[in-house]
Amino acid sequence: MADLNRSTVLVTGAGGRTGQIVYRKLKEKTDQYVARGLVRTDESKEKIGGADDVFVGDIRNADSIGPAIQGIDTLIILTSAVPRMKPGFDISKGGRPEFYYEDGAYPEQVDWIGQKNQIDAAKAAEVKQIVLVGSMGGTNPNHPLNSLGNGNILIWKRKAEQYLADSGIPYTIIRAGGLQDKDGGVRELLVGKDDELLQTDTKTITRADVAEVCIQALQFEEAKFKAFDLASKPEGTGTPTKDFKAMFSQITARF
Repeated sequence: MADLNRSTVLVTGAGGRTGQIVYRKLKEKTDQYVARGLVRTDESKEKIGGADDVFVGDIRNADSIGPAIQGIDTLIILTSAVPRMKPGFDISKGGRPEFYYEDGAYPEQVDWIGQKNQIDAAKAAEVKQIVLVGSMGGTNPNHPLNSLGNGNILIWKRKAEQYLADSGIPYTIIRAGGLQDKDGGVRELLVGKDDELLQTDTKTITRADVAEVCIQALQFEEAKFKAFDLASKPEGTGTPTKDFKAMFSQITARF
């Protein structure tokens, strides 16, 4: 039976480094949210606690994600293709490492088809909002990330973002800067558009801060139908962001 006072939120990619934080934060807010996670393997499920609210499914296969999405109110998409370094690279000899994607796990399959499947399933389930975490750099087709493993990852991510923006579902698209594994909540967050922040010295963000913005986006109407770049000032400069309504209110870009 649906919980009338709490919102049921599914985090996909819940086994990833940012996804784990979002899932954990939702689980801590039991008065507001019923958390669910979607992971790709049983190993990932065990890694984040193995609870019954973690579903195992493959986003590339629309049928396999149906049970996780059934009955949710909102969806937070944190799935992403991951390039792997080719073995044999020796940093002491200089040169650059080479990267590859595993067969079937290229950005086209994960970041485009996989995200499209999630958006379609969420639309069929009549979700009220989708939060999608992407990456800065998508305005530049020649961005170095696109050349990793010849995956064109930012191009496919951008295509999925456009698909979401055109879906009619209330959305929040967060294009994160370079991700850091540091404490959240201690920096002033910066929002921008069209990769303008990449021209500055402030183009990184902690995974914990990205996770917090994902959850805050569920709480404010001002976050809906918005797309923005997200980074932060260095710790110790500026004032740590606490007023997320004000932050979302200053964003005007819909894509």
